[in-house]
Amino acid sequence: MIPDIIATQGNWLFRWRSYILLAFIPLGAWAISTQEPIEANYGEMADRAWELSCIALAFLGLAVRVLTIGHTPSGTSGRNTREQIAETLNTTGMYSITRNPLYLGNAITYVAIALFTQSLAFTLIMALFLVIYLERIIATEEKFLAAKFGTEYRAWTDRVPVFFPKFSLWTAPNLPFSFRNVLRREYSGFFAIIVAVVAINYAHEAFGEGEIRIGISWAAFLFVGTAVYLALRSLKKHTDILKVEGR
Repeated sequence: MIPDIIATQGNWLFRWRSYILLAFIPLGAWAISTQEPIEANYGEMADRAWELSCIALAFLGLAVRVLTIGHTPSGTSGRNTREQIAETLNTTGMYSITRNPLYLGNAITYVAIALFTQSLAFTLIMALFLVIYLERIIATEEKFLAAKFGTEYRAWTDRVPVFFPKFSLWTAPNLPFSFRNVLRREYSGFFAIIVAVVAINYAHEAFGEGEIRIGISWAAFLFVGTAVYLALRSLKKHTDILKVEGR
């Protein structure tokens, strides 16, 4: 049956989801192998406005994840790839307006980074891939949750949309926001956004203009991002400062 095939594909995609998007690197290199079209057609100010808008959109996606992770208990909403984990069913906070807030946040960030390349073709390919990719992973997770939580899960799915949020359904989270939990779990995503946009910017210059100009703003952006990443990674690996009981 088609649903079973989709779920099987979703299991494979779930297991390897941390690496699948690496396949887009060659395609991304192709997308940025020409001069930035916005700058070429509309000038440097328009190009800078586009870049800042894309960066803001990417961090909006991260903010969706932050608002989700900050209110969820341990054993849920994780980055696990080996198997499905859900000790409790999250139905409040971000989960009261969409059943998949983490994937929503990821999708916003991925599309923002694709837009940053200024390649319409690459952005459309990324969007199409995300539709196929997320459909299968979500189908797999929903099959698991339905089997584990039964009637409670079905009542939630009858009320809450699968992906695009319905803000009128908002229900306050059961748990208070934990900034330490967010820092412990989302620092890598924060750093990945910075590395991606800086790399694309420098690649645009190398391919399109034949030289790389180390702008102070971009260098500072990367330096601060790297410092924050290394500091939080060290705190997570070597101390208990970022650990929160029950998170």
